[in-house]
Amino acid sequence: MAVLRSRIYGGLYGQALGDAFGMPALISPAQTRARFGRIADFVPAPEDHPVHAGLPAGRITDDTEQAIWLAREIIRAGGVTLEGAARAIIGWYDAIGGDECIFVGPSTRRAVGRMRMGMDLSQTGLGGDTNGSAMRASVVGLIHPGDVEGAARDAALASLPTHNSSVACAAAAAIAGAVACALQPTADLRDIIQASITAARIGEARGALALGASVARRIEFAVSLARDEMGDDDSRIQAIYDLIGTGLAASEAVPAALGVVALADGSPMRAAMLAAELSGDADTIGAMACAICGAWQGIEAIPSEMRARLRAANPDYDFDAVAEGLFELASRKSAP
Repeated sequence: MAVLRSRIYGGLYGQALGDAFGMPALISPAQTRARFGRIADFVPAPEDHPVHAGLPAGRITDDTEQAIWLAREIIRAGGVTLEGAARAIIGWYDAIGGDECIFVGPSTRRAVGRMRMGMDLSQTGLGGDTNGSAMRASVVGLIHPGDVEGAARDAALASLPTHNSSVACAAAAAIAGAVACALQPTADLRDIIQASITAARIGEARGALALGASVARRIEFAVSLARDEMGDDDSRIQAIYDLIGTGLAASEAVPAALGVVALADGSPMRAAMLAAELSGDADTIGAMACAICGAWQGIEAIPSEMRARLRAANPDYDFDAVAEGLFELASRKSAP
């Protein structure tokens, strides 16, 4: 149980770590390097940042905010429900003033409007094919230690209110499945990556059919780029940026995140820096990659000073209380 607690705390803090590291990154690796050099610490977003202008160092974004809102609903209900997932999104949207907020994603904004109209929650997310449900899916994996299939099914269910498409459900399932696998004491990095691919295929079958590249196959491709023995880290990062992409599309961001996990050898601190360097939707990619890495290596892999700064920069979000609630639920699920 001590190992499980450490890994669940590591997964949640990892999500916040990668989110905050990636928050100030710019559109391309070249732009990010020109402005910051290497992002090796929390830094504020530039005043001319297209999305996060003015956010202070260490601040999380919608990626971790939504994950925490979803986690609270999961803890309250004792598991994932369609209604709880919808309540989490509506609650978060209202809390941040979503109608005026620049960083609400297009699929989520459209789905919230449909929810307010009273549409069936299995239909409100139709057409959503961006990474919004994947970016919050790590907390689903955190209540399914070792149960990749259960994590994939629940992540796809939680995706439906905002992102009901085969590609988005595959992406959300891939992240949750990787996290669920990472919680196992015997898991290695290859197991975790394979779990993400297996889970993506499960999730793909649970959303409405949509155009989009195979998330599972693109994870395989991203990991192969990260492991290219002929390149260095800079060239591997550039290859992921050029050939996988780092945009809002679920079929870009999630494979890119698994590529970062592989390139970082599962280290949450290294993954945070690499995701920031990767640029584009770096906060989302970093949140997903570092959630997986943190769940694998445990809370001890994230320096206590970094955790303290995350708490100080985000006083509205009690990471420890949420992690403890997820641990209590996971420990009940894994009890003999």
